[in-house]
Amino acid sequence: MDARAHYLTLARYHAWATQRLLDAVAPLGDEAYRRDVGLFFKSVHGTLNHLLVGECLLWQQRFARGESPRVALDTEAEPDRARLAQAVLGGARVWERLVAEWPADRFEGTLSYTNMRGQAMMLPFALTLAHVFNHATHHRGQITAALTLLGQPGPELDLVYFLQAQQAPMSIG
Repeated sequence: MDARAHYLTLARYHAWATQRLLDAVAPLGDEAYRRDVGLFFKSVHGTLNHLLVGECLLWQQRFARGESPRVALDTEAEPDRARLAQAVLGGARVWERLVAEWPADRFEGTLSYTNMRGQAMMLPFALTLAHVFNHATHHRGQITAALTLLGQPGPELDLVYFLQAQQAPMSIG
């Protein structure tokens, strides 16, 4: 599998897992949704905001526009719960389009940006993109644990479930 195909699969999985997570979060009452349950960004709401900030306001700008905005990782970018869910899902869906647009040799190159401390960085493009998807997986896992703590079922988010869902049903006969 070439790099673009690999990252297209990860981008599709990322959007799929984000949708499933948001579906699992939706039944939470607002008090539970905003309660400090000991996550790094305290609550489900805080962690979803962090995903929006990290993914959309930082990494997408670095990858898509070559910009290096400065925004605190714990910024409440969207206080409204419904709009936050839409923004997080919309941001997750952007990656597929971006990956599809990049030429194949882009994955062999580097990503240059300025980090949050103002330092110039140059990292392997493909591995840094892998970080974006891995980072989201990490925080989806935290939210899944929070859901369990709050008495809600956690969604199945493993990549293998996505791959199975993408296969056409086999016909017998």
